[in-house]
Amino acid sequence: MATENAKKLNLKPVWIVLAFAALITIVLLPNNGDLPIVGQRALAILAFAVILWVTEAVSYPVSSAMILALIAVLLGLAPSMDDPAVQMGTNEALKLALGGFSSSSVALVGAALFLAAAMQITNLHKRIALWILSLVGTKTKALVVGAILVAIVLAFVVPSATARAGAVVPILLGIVAAFGLSKESKLAALLVITATQAVSIWNVGIKTAAAQNLVALGFINSEFGVDISWGEWFMYAAPFSVIMSFVLFFVMIKLIKPETDNIAGGKNIIRKQLDELGPLKRKEITLIVTSVLLLFFWSTEGKFHPFDTTTITILAIAFLLTPKVGVFNWKEASSRIDWGTLIVFAVGISLGTTLLNTKGAAWLSDTIFGSLGLDAMPILATIALVTVFNIVIHLGFASATSLASALIPVFIALAISLPMPAENQVGFVLIQQFVICFGFLLPVSAPQNMLAYGTGAFTTKDFLKSGIPLTIVGYILILLLSATYWKWIGLL
Repeated sequence: MATENAKKLNLKPVWIVLAFAALITIVLLPNNGDLPIVGQRALAILAFAVILWVTEAVSYPVSSAMILALIAVLLGLAPSMDDPAVQMGTNEALKLALGGFSSSSVALVGAALFLAAAMQITNLHKRIALWILSLVGTKTKALVVGAILVAIVLAFVVPSATARAGAVVPILLGIVAAFGLSKESKLAALLVITATQAVSIWNVGIKTAAAQNLVALGFINSEFGVDISWGEWFMYAAPFSVIMSFVLFFVMIKLIKPETDNIAGGKNIIRKQLDELGPLKRKEITLIVTSVLLLFFWSTEGKFHPFDTTTITILAIAFLLTPKVGVFNWKEASSRIDWGTLIVFAVGISLGTTLLNTKGAAWLSDTIFGSLGLDAMPILATIALVTVFNIVIHLGFASATSLASALIPVFIALAISLPMPAENQVGFVLIQQFVICFGFLLPVSAPQNMLAYGTGAFTTKDFLKSGIPLTIVGYILILLLSATYWKWIGLL
């Protein structure tokens, strides 16, 4: 009975009240002049946002609307930074609140959502996954390799971690079921956890693989005036993801011993599913050609042509929407796109930019890290400490996009305060963005984890068993690459 009552207990109103209490308390705290009042109020809104994001007391789009309203009202009624004798005004504050919607990163996320929808409409991502699995064989170790390979290949062409997990997880569970094992079997846990962790690993390796990367790049471009091309990101991050993919394979085959070493008839199961898809259709071929061209233009950005990643992707989506030659129409695409994701993304950029512009991020960075004396430490020691902080904070966030919105401005302020060249400041922030992508520890650490967890194929304990060694190795690898590869190529 106690358990049933606990389940019925709805704490969401409590968290909403707590969020407003934190907001009001910080707004009313005495201000000694070290921080502009608009900065203090920006921090109050950040505290409000973090409580709502961590507790999910309201949906992310709803929290975004609340954040927009608070920025417009609280900052609008605060003294201006330029002239404290007058108010900033709601018109100027609203410009800050809506500033994120004008970011090219938001346009890229929107285009990425359309591209992911095109994959779902044509079932191309499913065909790619089945084709790769048909090549690797049906021994369980081979299927583990196949699950990792699918995550890698799809990361290049499907710019949505959730969509990638949504493509491969049902296929893997279908193979398990066809062998006569339940979704609660060890084989199911092995394959589904492998695929999900591989998705997170390659969120790091590819710029367009995850929305949170674009949040970070938006802030980096705004504050440092630096554009990091798709190819540059790949050069920096791909070695990490390649090494972690090998680590994932060995961790998983040692961690979970499946009921069988080989799925008899597994190839027939995969072949049957491929046959059900039928031969390649015109729309799939169009999407394949478009995706290959996108990869080419992304990877050669700034080398063979003058087009940036966002422009190239928007051009591709415009073509894919064109009647007769494209692969889908507006109605088909829009029905599969979570428009709330775009709003959350834009508002996250607005909040982060507001924190930076009002000095709130600099004050918060100094408060959190100032007492540690990071400016006197070697850069490797600083990365070691800040990375631990980043990993621990991630435990409370279900959205890496929200985490990036909250932390990247703080890391930018910290980097600027450290005695290092501007290009190395960018590198420092970029490395922390790689860490934000981790999400290895808990099912709630990333949307793709929750999607996989919802299948019932594994427990939180199972996921944690894989997540702990992956996080430890990932942490060590961040330090190792910081001391060697990233230093050699000039990132640090």
